[in-house]
Amino acid sequence: MSEHTPTTVSDEETGHPRRWLILGILTLSLVQVVASVSSMNLALPAIQGSLNASASELVWINAAYALVLAAILLPAGALGDRFGRKGALLIGLGIIVVGALAGASADSASQIVLWRCFMGIGAGLVMPATLSILTTVFPTHERSRAIAIWAGFAGAGGALGLLSAGVLLEFFWWGSIFFVNVPIAVLLFVLVLTVVPTSRDTLGHPLDPVGSVLSAGALGALVFGLIQGPEYGWSHGAIVAAFVAAIVLAVTWVRFENRQDHPMLDPGLFRIPRFGLGSLGIGVAFAVMFGMFFGLAQYMQFVLGYSALETALRTLPFAASMVLIAPNGPKLAARFGVRVVIGGGLLITATGLAGLALLDGSSGYLHLIAGLCMASAGMALAFPAATESIVTSLPQDKAGVASAVNDTTREVGAAVGIALLGSLLTSGYRSSIGDGFDALPRQAADAARDSMGAALHVVASAPEALRPNLMGTARGAFADGYSLAMLVGAVMLVMASAVILRWFPRD
Repeated sequence: MSEHTPTTVSDEETGHPRRWLILGILTLSLVQVVASVSSMNLALPAIQGSLNASASELVWINAAYALVLAAILLPAGALGDRFGRKGALLIGLGIIVVGALAGASADSASQIVLWRCFMGIGAGLVMPATLSILTTVFPTHERSRAIAIWAGFAGAGGALGLLSAGVLLEFFWWGSIFFVNVPIAVLLFVLVLTVVPTSRDTLGHPLDPVGSVLSAGALGALVFGLIQGPEYGWSHGAIVAAFVAAIVLAVTWVRFENRQDHPMLDPGLFRIPRFGLGSLGIGVAFAVMFGMFFGLAQYMQFVLGYSALETALRTLPFAASMVLIAPNGPKLAARFGVRVVIGGGLLITATGLAGLALLDGSSGYLHLIAGLCMASAGMALAFPAATESIVTSLPQDKAGVASAVNDTTREVGAAVGIALLGSLLTSGYRSSIGDGFDALPRQAADAARDSMGAALHVVASAPEALRPNLMGTARGAFADGYSLAMLVGAVMLVMASAVILRWFPRD
C-alpha cells in the first residue's frame, strides 16, 4: 500500500485547513457502512418472497455482513496504522463496489450471504480509517465536536439505510439494495483520493495475524451458536460446541495477546475504566439498536401492513432525533460528566425499548414511534460520549487501534445483537404461534411456524373463512417474539448502565 502524502496531516493547534470537508467525506463513508446493515432489514420480506429464504437464512443474510465487519476491524485498523489509513479506506471502497455488483445479481440466499461477507471485508477497512483520520485532522479543541457529529451519523445511518431502502424497494427489485452502493462508493473513492490526507503509526508496530484469527474465530463461533440455536435447539451438540469453542478461543486470545510485545489489542487496555466501560456502553447499545431494527422493519411490514417505503418514512423520527441530539452530547458531558451522560443515555434507551416490549398484534404506529424516539434520544446521548471516552484513552499513534476498538465494539454488538435478539424473536414467534395453524395440512402448518413471511403465504392460500383468524394468530405471534427481544434488550441496557454509573470515573 503506497502513500505519498505526509504522515503529519494537520497542525495540532489549527487542524487541517479542509477538515470540515474531510469530515463530510468521512461521515458519508461511515453512513454507507452502517446503512448497509439496516437497509437489508427492509429487504428481508422481499428476499424471502423471491428466494424462499428460511428464518435462519434471513438472520444470516443480515448478520453475515456485521459478523465479518466485526471480525476484521481490529486487524484492518492495525493495517491502516502500519501502511496508511487513506490507502485502507480506498481499498475498502473498491471491495464494496465489487461485492455490491455481485450481490445485486445473486439468485439464492446463500449467494447473498457470501457477497454480504465480502462487502463486510471492505467495510472493515473503511470504518476504522474514518475515525482515525478524523482524529488527526482536527485540533484538540474541535475534536470532541467532530467525534460527536461522526457518532451521531453512525447511529443515524441505521435509519437512513432504512429510508434509502424503502425508496429503492418501492420502485426497483430487492437487488437495488446492493446496487445503490456502487455510485456512492465510486464518488467517495474519488473524493478520498483527491481531498483526504493520510496518516500512519510512526512507530511501525508489527502485525498480529495469530491474534486476528483467534478473535475472529471466537466471534464467529458465538454468532453461529446464537443464530442456529432456534433451528437446531439450544441443547443440540453443535450449538453447545459452538459456545464452548467461542469461550475457549476467547480465553486463548486473551492469553496469547498478554504474552505479545506488540499485540493487535492489549486486553489490559480494558482495565482502563474510560476505555473498557466506554466499550461496554457502545457494544451493548449497538447490539440493542441493530437487534431492534432487525425486527422493526418486519414488524411494520408484516404486522402493521406498511409497504417498504411507508416503513422507511415512518422511521425518520429515529434518524432526526439522533442527528439533532447527538451534537449536544459534549455540552451535557461537560456539565454533568461523561459517566452520567453514558449511563443516563442507556437508561433512556432502555425506557424506549420497554415501551416497544409492550407492542402486540393490535398496537398502532403511535405506540411504536414513541418507543422508537425515546430509544433514539438515549442512544444519541450515549454514543458520542462513549466514543470520545474510547478514542481519548490511547495515544495518537494508536488512533487506528482506538478507532478500530470503538468500531469493533459497535459491530460486535451489531452482529451479536442481530443474532441474539433475532433468535429470541424467532423463538418467541414459534412458541407463541403454537398450534394456531393446526387446522391446515401439516406441511402448511410447519411452514407457517418457521417464519412470519412463510405464514403470510400460507394464509393467502388458506380457505377464506380461516384467513382472519390465521392472520391474527401470525401477527400476534410475531409481536410476541419482538416484545420478548425488546424486553431482553432493555434488561441488557439497564445492566450496562448500572455498571457504568457505578465504576466509570467521575470527571
